[in-house]
Amino acid sequence: MKMRTTTGRGMRGPIPAAALVLAGTLALAGCSGFLVPAGEGEPGPGPSHTSAGGAAATPSPPALATGPDARPAPTPTTTGGCPASGLVVDMGPVEAALGHRAVGLTLTNCGGEPHRVNGYPSVQALDENGDALPVKVNPGSSYFGNDKGPEEVMLAPGKTMRSLLVWVSTPTGGDLIEGDALEIAPAPGLEPRTFPLEGSDVRLLDEFNMTGWRTVTPE
Repeated sequence: MKMRTTTGRGMRGPIPAAALVLAGTLALAGCSGFLVPAGEGEPGPGPSHTSAGGAAATPSPPALATGPDARPAPTPTTTGGCPASGLVVDMGPVEAALGHRAVGLTLTNCGGEPHRVNGYPSVQALDENGDALPVKVNPGSSYFGNDKGPEEVMLAPGKTMRSLLVWVSTPTGGDLIEGDALEIAPAPGLEPRTFPLEGSDVRLLDEFNMTGWRTVTPE
């Protein structure tokens, strides 16, 4: 297990932390789906509607784009057809700004039935051996985007939702751990995919902040 911690200028030491994402599951008559409660203190979901809906944009720091600091989207180590759950997650390229790193997450209904979505992704940092690292996961806002909480949607086949995952990769951010990959699932208990992290400035992690699944990219 490869761990590197950095505190301030040159001081190193491990940090005890645990990844925690509140989640639950809900089955509806006539369709399958999952329900992940918002994090403690987070705003609750709005009224249920179809995946064609969205949320109003608000002013924010730099949005994810394909500028010079963008890296190619990582290729997941697990591939194949549509999972049994009918929901699959994907991760976009890593963006960088002022020591912060961000990736856009996409949730797609790849099955033939609608799924009720209302929650947060499941995220776990892994070392080079695929073992879990003690990197904390927080539902909430970050430098890159405002978390308005999860949006309750009956996601139709072929439709997508989005989330934003952000962390700090500089010593000024506090204690850092070096990770080799991210294991991401649509929700706890559903099929995850593993995405490699490439580049020393990307693999240094403090803690994760992520937004709830919504039909519009968080801003």
